[in-house]
Amino acid sequence: MKTFTDAAGRTWTLTLTLGTAMKVKAKLDIDLLQPEAGDPPLLTRLGTDEMLLGEVLCAMLEGQFEANKVTDEDVRSSFDGQTLLAAQKAFYEELIAFFRSRGRNDRAKAVAKQMALIEAAVAAVETRIDALDIDATIRGAMTTGETSGASPEASASTHVP
Repeated sequence: MKTFTDAAGRTWTLTLTLGTAMKVKAKLDIDLLQPEAGDPPLLTRLGTDEMLLGEVLCAMLEGQFEANKVTDEDVRSSFDGQTLLAAQKAFYEELIAFFRSRGRNDRAKAVAKQMALIEAAVAAVETRIDALDIDATIRGAMTTGETSGASPEASASTHVP
């Protein structure tokens, strides 16, 4: 069981069991127990599609809505960026724990690699953005326009007033 706190201060517990996986499958037609399935694989889709991840998280947490006296809309509204990041981390850690306890270290390693891949990709993009020289880009764009020449002479078939 992994926990995280939403923007409204509520603590949520993510638990992956066969029952939870079956509820998610019935509600969303997503099989959490086959993270490598699909094109792109489910793990990739969950790592790149925040809305899909949010739907999966809500489906997993649905049993806790009544105890917290909230609706799925309340939960979605309290999932800001920080909450979604914490929930994603808890989700991946729960997947890893489930697959390790199930004896599926291959799937646990795939989830761990997906987490590392996301972190590395974000760091690489941040580095590229930090390296951008905005002034040089603007100067380059401005000098490109200066190289155009004069318009060609009118052809003989063009009537000049």
